[in-house]
Amino acid sequence: MRATSGRTVRDLRRENRTTVLRRLYFDGPMSRFALGPATGLSSGSVSNVVAELAAEGLVEEAGSVDSAGGRPRTLLRISPGSGCMIGVDVGETRVRIELFDLTLTELARTERPLAVDAAEPPARYEVGVVVGHIRDGIAEVLGTAGVDPERLLGVGVGVPGIVAHGGPEGAVVHGQTIGWDAVPLERLLRETGALPAAVPYRIDNGARTMGQAELWFGAGRGARSAVFVLVGSGVGACVATDPMGPGRALEWGHLTVRVRGRRCRCGALGCLEAYAGAEALVARWREAGGNPPAGADEETALAALLTAADALDRTAVAVLEETAEYLGAGVSDLINLFQPERILVGGWAGLQLGDAFLAQVRAHARAYALHHPAARVTIGLGTLGPEAVTIGAAILPLADFFAHGGRRAEPETPESEAPGAQPAWRTTLRERTAH
Repeated sequence: MRATSGRTVRDLRRENRTTVLRRLYFDGPMSRFALGPATGLSSGSVSNVVAELAAEGLVEEAGSVDSAGGRPRTLLRISPGSGCMIGVDVGETRVRIELFDLTLTELARTERPLAVDAAEPPARYEVGVVVGHIRDGIAEVLGTAGVDPERLLGVGVGVPGIVAHGGPEGAVVHGQTIGWDAVPLERLLRETGALPAAVPYRIDNGARTMGQAELWFGAGRGARSAVFVLVGSGVGACVATDPMGPGRALEWGHLTVRVRGRRCRCGALGCLEAYAGAEALVARWREAGGNPPAGADEETALAALLTAADALDRTAVAVLEETAEYLGAGVSDLINLFQPERILVGGWAGLQLGDAFLAQVRAHARAYALHHPAARVTIGLGTLGPEAVTIGAAILPLADFFAHGGRRAEPETPESEAPGAQPAWRTTLRERTAH
């Protein structure tokens, strides 16, 4: 049967379920009475949808609120235990796997370090090793929390590089800086047999997943347009010009900032990443006469550089100042190109460099950018910490769940758009922003 608009009754029913679920998730708890004007649905439609969702265990009562002259109204909320998601961050130094309930409260986590081979940096990203880490990490977090894999809405994975969707092998990763040439990551993960065939994998660029998390739950909330900058071993970015939709990943780290400059991990000369990423920053410190700890990983080496700069070591200070100028120049390009309301810096290295370094970046960005857009942009740090990529990865299957009216998407379903409502602040994430 078809509705007059050409949509089927089933379509309308799914859309009504989606509307109610999103509103309860982002703005709840709410009463049935309040859901009507908030969703634009009739009271009868709200009652029918709520009854369905409650029968399926997706919605539960959450106390009551007084009404004007009548009986107290029952409040409704999304049931946290009605589903789970796994978020995976394939980072530069480790693979992080976290299990969340439906309200993005963390249930379990594990990390698998990626060994560094100084002679051949991409070796740490050997595909079989990374796939094995994800497989074993999924099993560990499910076992730790005692969660049945059948309860999973899906697994989201944030990766470095460009992710192509829609082919016969699912998501394929083109990670030039890590030596991944058209890696069929989705197929490889499915072939591990770590999860039932019905549980979907959703794979996307790590800067984009970080940006999605900050846009919904962090420092990007309420922004009409924002650019999210991820500074780790390398650098990347995500631009969001629609506060209610997903962002778009940018290979910002491979913007040329110096003709015939330093060789980047991608093989080209003069990329921003060759000057501003943590890997390049530590290498430049060493070349200038600094003393990174022997055999240390990048996080430890960067911490040593910052300690030396705090002690007014001239070499360390000079390297950091030059890096701030390169990053500022790169940020000025983002300002001129996209004229965003906010630019937010995250990633483990970006957060470790911190407010003092960001003040220098901000000054250089405004000096290099056009005055009008530079005067209108706010440049700050993300608030979700180094877990932002993982949280954003977990949002990928959650977005599918909402788009399908509270039902798990099939693995072959094309990448869905993000929920079409700007979320309010989630109390389950407040602790993350306090640190």
